[in-house]
Amino acid sequence: MTEPLVSRMRAFGTTIFAEMSALAVQTGSINLGQGFPDTDGPAAMLDRAVEAIGSGANQYPPGPGMLDLRQAISEHRSAHYGLSYDPAGEILVTVGATEAVAASVLALCEPGDEVIAFEPYYDSYAASIALAQARLVAVTMRPEAGRFTFDPDELRAAVTPRTKAILVNSPHNPTGTVFTREELAVIAELCQERGLIAVTDEVYEHLAFDGVEHIPLATLPGMRERTVMISSAGKTFSVTGWKTGWVCAPPALVTAVQTVKQFLTFTSSAPWQLAVAYALRHELGWVAALRAGLQDKRDRLMEGLAAAGFSVLKPAGTYFVQTDIRPLGFEDGLELTRRLPGLAGVVAIPTQVFYDHPERGRHFVRFAFCKKDEVIDEAVTRLKRLSA
Repeated sequence: MTEPLVSRMRAFGTTIFAEMSALAVQTGSINLGQGFPDTDGPAAMLDRAVEAIGSGANQYPPGPGMLDLRQAISEHRSAHYGLSYDPAGEILVTVGATEAVAASVLALCEPGDEVIAFEPYYDSYAASIALAQARLVAVTMRPEAGRFTFDPDELRAAVTPRTKAILVNSPHNPTGTVFTREELAVIAELCQERGLIAVTDEVYEHLAFDGVEHIPLATLPGMRERTVMISSAGKTFSVTGWKTGWVCAPPALVTAVQTVKQFLTFTSSAPWQLAVAYALRHELGWVAALRAGLQDKRDRLMEGLAAAGFSVLKPAGTYFVQTDIRPLGFEDGLELTRRLPGLAGVVAIPTQVFYDHPERGRHFVRFAFCKKDEVIDEAVTRLKRLSA
C-alpha cells in the first residue's frame, strides 16, 4: 500500500507536545513541557458551566457562537483596547485559537500564496499553511539585549508578490517576547504598503509581566480593517481544555473565516461559551491575580534554572522561559530533551522544532512555569543533577 497521507502533510507527525507529554507519563517525570496549568480557573466561571449543562444548554449553539459570548467579547475589546466590533457580524467563536488560525489561513490563502511567520513559531502555523497548500516564509527572531526580536530589514526582504498574510503572535510563544509599539509599527507599515492581511494570535494577551503592555496590532492606524484578531479563554482563565476561542475582524474577513470554519467543526460547546461570557465580564480581577502569580513563578523558575547552570532569557509574557543549554556542555536541545527524563526526571520542549532553520534554535530549550510552586521547586532540584 502506498503512503496514505497526502504529501503536503508528511512532514508533520506526532506533535512535540504529545511526544514529550507521553514521555513524562511513561517515565514519571515532571512535565514542564506542554503549556497547561495544574490549577483550575475561577470557581464562579466553572459553576456557570455546570449550571449551563444543568439548564439544558447542550445542543448546537449558533454557528457564529452564542450571542452572549459574542457580546461579551465585543465589550472586552472595547473596554481594553478601544476597538469596536459588532457581535452580529464581526465576531466568530471557534474551537480554540488553533482552529481560528487554521480556518483563517485556509480561508484567505490560495495554493502557492506565501504567509510570513516569525520563527520560532507555534507548530500549528506550519501545518495550517501546508493544509492550505500555501508556503510559510520564516523570519527569524534572535536574542538581542535579553529578549528575542526580529530584524525589520529581514522582514521587508521576506515579502514577495506572492505574500498574502503575516502571522503575528504576541505575547510570543515560545520566546516570551511581547512586541513593542515600534516593532508592531514596522509590521503595520509593511502590511499597508504591500496590501497584506495580518492574522494575530493574542492568546496570552492578559499574561504580560513587569508592567509590559500588550498592544494589539489592530489598534495601530490603518490596521483594524486588515487584521484577523484571534484570542481565546484557555490561557486567560486557565481552562485550556475548553478550547473556546474567537476571531474579531471586519465583516468580509469574518465571513471568509466562518465559511471554512463551519465545515471544520461547525460550532463548539455551548456550556463553555456561556461560562466564558460570564468570566469576561466578571473575572478579570481573578486574571490580574493569575498574572501576578505567574510572574512570581517565572522568577522562581528562572532563578532555579540559572542555579542549575542554564543561561536564561527573561520572558515578558506567556507561560515559558527560554534557556541556552550550552553552558551545561550540551549543544542539541532535541537530543537533550529526549534524554532529560533519564538524566533528571524532567520533561521540557526543544525550541529547534519551531524553526524552519533548526540550527538557529538548536541550543535553546523551553520550560513552562504555569505550575504549582512545589512542582517548580522539585523540577529545579532534579535539574541541578545536570551540572553535577
